[in-house]
Amino acid sequence: MAQWQELLKLDFALQSQVRRLYEGRFPTEIRHWLCHWIESQDWGSAAVVEDAARTCFQGLLEHLQEQWSRSIQENNILQGPNFSGMRDFVVENFQEQPMNLAALLSECLKEEKKILASVAASPTCSSPVMNPQWTQLDNKVSQMKLQILELKKEVKTLEGLNEKLDYIQKTWQSKVEQNVGLAQSQDLVEQECQKRSIFINQTKHVWKPSCWLVFHPPIVLQQLVTILNEASQIITTLTGVELPEWKRRQQLACIGGPEDTSLELLHKWFTAVADILLGVREQLQKLQEQDQNYTNSSGLSTSIAEMDGFTLTLIRNLLTNALVVEKQPVMQNLLHRPLILKTGVRFKVTVRFLANLPAFKDQLKVKPVFDKNVEEVKTVSGFRLFDFTRDDSKLLDVDSPNGALMAAFEHMSLKEKKARTKGSCESPLTVTEELHIIRFVTVLHHAGEKFDIEASSLPVVVISSSNQVPSAWASIMWFNMLSSREPMNLSLFINPPPLTWMQLAPLLSWQFLSVGQRPLDPDQLSMLHDKIVDNPDGLVHWTKFSKDESVWMWIDGILDLIKKHLADLWQDGYIMGFVSKQRTSSLLLNKPPGTFLIRFSESMRDGAITFSWVDHSNGEKHIHAVEPYTKKELSVLSLADAINHYTLTTQGRSSMNPLVYLYPDIPKDSAFARYYKFSGPSSTNKNIKAYVQRTLAVVSIHPTPPPSPPRDSPSMDVDVDNNTDSSQKLDEFLMDLLDFPEWSHLQTLPQESVSDSVFTFQEHGSPTQ
Repeated sequence: MAQWQELLKLDFALQSQVRRLYEGRFPTEIRHWLCHWIESQDWGSAAVVEDAARTCFQGLLEHLQEQWSRSIQENNILQGPNFSGMRDFVVENFQEQPMNLAALLSECLKEEKKILASVAASPTCSSPVMNPQWTQLDNKVSQMKLQILELKKEVKTLEGLNEKLDYIQKTWQSKVEQNVGLAQSQDLVEQECQKRSIFINQTKHVWKPSCWLVFHPPIVLQQLVTILNEASQIITTLTGVELPEWKRRQQLACIGGPEDTSLELLHKWFTAVADILLGVREQLQKLQEQDQNYTNSSGLSTSIAEMDGFTLTLIRNLLTNALVVEKQPVMQNLLHRPLILKTGVRFKVTVRFLANLPAFKDQLKVKPVFDKNVEEVKTVSGFRLFDFTRDDSKLLDVDSPNGALMAAFEHMSLKEKKARTKGSCESPLTVTEELHIIRFVTVLHHAGEKFDIEASSLPVVVISSSNQVPSAWASIMWFNMLSSREPMNLSLFINPPPLTWMQLAPLLSWQFLSVGQRPLDPDQLSMLHDKIVDNPDGLVHWTKFSKDESVWMWIDGILDLIKKHLADLWQDGYIMGFVSKQRTSSLLLNKPPGTFLIRFSESMRDGAITFSWVDHSNGEKHIHAVEPYTKKELSVLSLADAINHYTLTTQGRSSMNPLVYLYPDIPKDSAFARYYKFSGPSSTNKNIKAYVQRTLAVVSIHPTPPPSPPRDSPSMDVDVDNNTDSSQKLDEFLMDLLDFPEWSHLQTLPQESVSDSVFTFQEHGSPTQ
């Protein structure tokens, strides 16, 4: 059986996990319809061999073209999958770089296998099922769809009965005049007509004005009321429970939480209920027409009008909640930290209308508005004002592979209307504590009704310098852990509530999961607890976390270190990370000589990493710690190579490598060999007596030295801050340019090689007391 078929048997949460593998990268429709062929290809080899990648790419196009041709032959273009659109997507995104396609599918297939393996390994996942609450709601919606179909049949039957009775009543008199003998049967015919009229009216109603929505069975209007009562309960659940819970999951996902943010079920339910309610109004209109057009009128106009008004109220409630921000605002160069926007830098956001009916297509034009109806503009002194650099209204359309009614705003940016000036009203909030909001507004005109519809982004922080990103992210995390209800409190940081450790611990763990694909374990969280929490109630205050002692800046420096230099080692679990000096000693003292562990520096704010090892000499045990490695040093020498080539120099003599086993007992090369970039012998030393300082030497030997600069060249002073800011702005501008499909090949141009350079690395250590 195909791997994809096994995935289709999983529950909703696990299927959503699979969907996220492909989201924004590759249409799951292609994965579904070509599952057997895709799984039969060697994408791993194609990812490194261009000819093989090109062959697989052409094969994919041929299979999509074959499916499209079959749809044409079977006259199934409108109802069937859009294979032509799928083919266009593949050509547009992978024709220039087919190896990227191969790498993507190779990675996704491996991750799919991991998901299936995790299910097989867990006894609780042997028979995965949908959330019972969702199953119940899904069944209710399905039952309503059946009820509306039955209702349409009943109304159609009533129409036939009315037509037949009306025909008899209108033609009988003329037949009597033409045939006198029929006059004897007139009383009988009138009695039969009266019986039919009573039956029709009983089938429609009886309506009791004193009891809203109560009817005598079995009647059509009772069926309508049953549907409306059920729809009312479902809409209450959708708008009051399911949608707020999804928004809360999205909040947590934005700050790194492993939450399911799929909209597929909500999309299904909103669309189905909207379709049902529009169908109810259609049937009510037909009943109204029957009541007006036929002589056996039952006087239902008032009742039908009241029911139509109730139906319209339900539709309005559903549709005004159907617009959501599916993907929150995010800058292209800061994808793992959404909701941080920098003035003048492009960001993107996606909105989606959940009630996706053909009648609504091309009817909804969405306009973004910055800080619409935000009270803080009036109440908070010094509150900055911003606007978009361009008018970017968009029409919602079905242009995505999953058929969603959506609009992607991909070229948005902000400008400040009036910057803060010295001497002006001082704001109680710093720039990174000031929260703003983007609202998306639209108007739907349908069946003579007007619906004003809005959706709001989560609060964003607007910065002017990339140096403000860590502080801005602290604000985003803090707010989204504390605030989960609308309207959002944009003044939260005027008097920010504290977080409990139970809230902060998973939040910190998610940051490491997001950056390094591995969360913090209980021991690591325990060390952070001891470092951060210093009061008996277990509360962490905003000033403690982000300002006075800057705990967050230290953690953020470590996250950046992992992201840039240590992601693989962190994911593999080789870095113990957060472990105090005292605990380091207790862990290593009873281990064999040369056992070492890797931990983060507690004293270096920008993030650094070190390793400590145990040495047995002169009958005593000693714990040594190397001077921490910074990002600058790890940019030229990986941590794995530093460990592999680490040696000590004592009295001018180089000794053996003291590092033998990674804690608890993993041979050094077993853990790190696959990460070595520079081979060379390493050995062991058993004669270390004290703390060791080290230096790093990097030598580049060039066969033809570059020419020396002219002697009279003037010295040049460089403003580091300005230069860095200009460089960042240039990077951001180039990233926007490279995002255009026709220039995407520039991102993969090979860098100039330095084949004639030889780098040698040497660690020097000298004992100190």
